[in-house]
Amino acid sequence: MADLIEDAQFLEQYQRAVAAANQARATEPRAVAVYYDAINHLIVIRLNSGAVFSFVPDIAQGLGGASKEDLAAVEITPSGTGLHWETLGADFSVLGLLSGCFGTKTWMATLQNRLQSQLA
Repeated sequence: MADLIEDAQFLEQYQRAVAAANQARATEPRAVAVYYDAINHLIVIRLNSGAVFSFVPDIAQGLGGASKEDLAAVEITPSGTGLHWETLGADFSVLGLLSGCFGTKTWMATLQNRLQSQLA
């Protein structure tokens, strides 16, 4: 059976967790706006830093071949750290997208191979 922690110990752990969350909120990139640019075929993310990041949806797992309507139905998670497409069943972390991660390891390997063959 798990030991119960004392109120003081709980309060200390809680305060550390809140401080860590506040630090992350202040330093990690978060989406403040997102939209699908149908003219240029881009997902465009505006970040809390004022920077803008965009990518072609075809390179993102689950987004390639989707309709304009489905691509436009993107939502920002409440924390601002993720993007969600309900109709497509697709989810991405903002930090992951910024670091070039557009799917699973298998997806990324396939994408890398496809891009290399196009360059050859």
